[in-house]
Parts: sequence; structure tokens; C-alpha cells
Amino acid sequence: MKPALNKNEPQVPTSWQAFLQGPALAQAIGKQLQPWWQQIFGYYLLKVGDLSSDLDLPGCNIKHQVHLGSSDNGKSHLIGLPDTLPIDSNSIDAVLLSQCLEYQADPHHIVREAHRVLISDGYLLLTGFNPLSVLALAGIAPWLKQRYPWQGRFFSPGRVKDWLHLIGFEVLAEQRFFYGSMLVNDYADNAVQRFAEQYLNYFAGCYVLVARKRELPLTPIRQHWQLTPAFADGVKGVSARQGCR
Repeated sequence: MKPALNKNEPQVPTSWQAFLQGPALAQAIGKQLQPWWQQIFGYYLLKVGDLSSDLDLPGCNIKHQVHLGSSDNGKSHLIGLPDTLPIDSNSIDAVLLSQCLEYQADPHHIVREAHRVLISDGYLLLTGFNPLSVLALAGIAPWLKQRYPWQGRFFSPGRVKDWLHLIGFEVLAEQRFFYGSMLVNDYADNAVQRFAEQYLNYFAGCYVLVARKRELPLTPIRQHWQLTPAFADGVKGVSARQGCR
């Protein structure tokens, strides 16, 4: 498997205002996740990263939402790194990773950490930037390399799904959305956007993956004991009375 290490670790964005059209993207993510909150229940939802913590999640039925950030910004309940979560194993019902893998040195390990802290059948909700999109294509310009979101490294949904399957997740859904260029401040909902949503969904700028942690029970296989037959194979079916005649 091709390594996913990011040698040039970019600076992690601390809010959606760091992106042009960032608030519009945050609203679009919340809209994509909203139908899932009718199916996800539990006690604890872990929002990993400042961007995840800054998302509004209307309709979420999980009462305790734990915010893990990189600094004490007044919103974080815990301060830590996504690849070394200060959380006990098998203790969280759902984990949210929003635009997190793109700005970390070892994104594959972050997914492993999410798997570790989740309970069996817990949910992982992950959003990221699609490298096969007009949004990613704009990042080829040299003068955009140091701007968000192009500072990060984009991973395709297919590659992230391979990581999830390898670790032990079952991917339940994939959805692509958001057609803004993130080159200007205003996000316009016009005929071009609606055409792209209908016919160019594969090339949308962002995607959301919903996966569930699966653990197969290790049931020991009992050995079937066989009694030694009372007669040799040659006399099977012959009764003792017949043999005395």
C-alpha cells in the first residue's frame, strides 16, 4: 500500500473562517450529516480537531459532545492530537473527523486511533476534500499552495475506504457534495451549481464517509468427539445374535 505520510506537515486550520467560503462548507457538512443523527444514538460523540468542534450538528441525539482541540480556545473540552487521542479504548459511541486527515503527518494512524476509542458497532463520520474535483484542480496554481485548503494533502474517497476496510470498519455510505471554488468569499447558489449537483456529482469538492466499527466474536470451535465403534468395519451392520449362529 502506498504510504500516506505527509513529509511537509502543514499548519492545521483552527476555524472555518480560515477558508474562503468556509462557513458555507461547514453548513453543507452539517446538512449532509443531519440524516444520520436519526440512526446514531449513544452517550458520547467525539469531535476531533478544531474544525470538527466548530460544526453545528442540528438533530444530533447524542447528548455529550466532547470537543478535542489543539489549543485552549474556549471551545475545546480536551487538548490533544488526533493521532494520540487522550481517550480510553472502546469508550466512544461516534467519532467525527471533519477535514482532519488533510493536515496531519500520519492520517492513516488517525483513523486507527478513531477505531481504538470507538465501541463495537460505533460510528465514524469522516469528511474530506476530493482530489478529483475542480476545487483540487485550482490548487495546481503555485500562488495557491500556501492558502487553505490547498496547504493540505487530499486523499480520494476510495483510498480512505481502503484504510477503513483494512482496519475493520464497514463503510455504510459515501456522498459527494459542495461545488464552490473557494477562491472568492461568496458562495453562489446558481444554475451552474445546480447543474453540477445533478450531472457532475463525482467531481464535487468534498465527500462524507459514514462507517461502522465491526468486531467478529471469537467463538471457539468445539471438537466433535467420536466413539470408537464396537465392531470392525468388516462386520458393521451384523448383530451380535447373528454372529453367534
